[in-house]
Amino acid sequence: MRCVLNVGGNSKAIPIPEYYKGWRHDLLDIDPNTSADIICDGRNLVSLKAESYDSVYCSHNLEHYHPHETYQVLMGFKHILKPDGFADIRVPDIGAVMKFAVENKLDINDPLYHISSGPIHIHDVIYGWGREIERSGNSFFAHKTGFSPKSLKTLIERCGFYGHLMMENPQGFEIKTFIFKGKPSEELQNMLDFKL
Repeated sequence: MRCVLNVGGNSKAIPIPEYYKGWRHDLLDIDPNTSADIICDGRNLVSLKAESYDSVYCSHNLEHYHPHETYQVLMGFKHILKPDGFADIRVPDIGAVMKFAVENKLDINDPLYHISSGPIHIHDVIYGWGREIERSGNSFFAHKTGFSPKSLKTLIERCGFYGHLMMENPQGFEIKTFIFKGKPSEELQNMLDFKL
């Protein structure tokens, strides 16, 4: 059975992409109050067994590390991925957020978009979801860095992955990227719906 490690996903109740259906889903989180399968800091992934996962899913977690730590986290992904494995990463697109704010004359405290539980403000995307940080009292919910497509690409290349596929979603203010430890197989390309 193929295995995905969900890094910093907080809860298995939060859906992961449909293409992981049928995979074993292990949740890793720093917060001991979650029901994570593995309680671990994402900076310490090298403490896990090498080449033990087919994929790493990391949605809106990489921005929770200081800039100099993101290299360490991605190298941890590389450590735990099987030779034909890949990482599936999503981060806020700070460039798109800044551009939208300037073009629409928005202040840092103005809402950027709304979700079912209320507004997400510009400062939430830049610094972390303020309401959740206040509610939980946990500073690890704070954002410590941000990414543009260019800065994320630079980080990925610095880590020496085989290659990457990056998709920008300016309206969703998100960058989604797949990074590959080795040459992606045709099966993997079909699963993720892309062609080299």
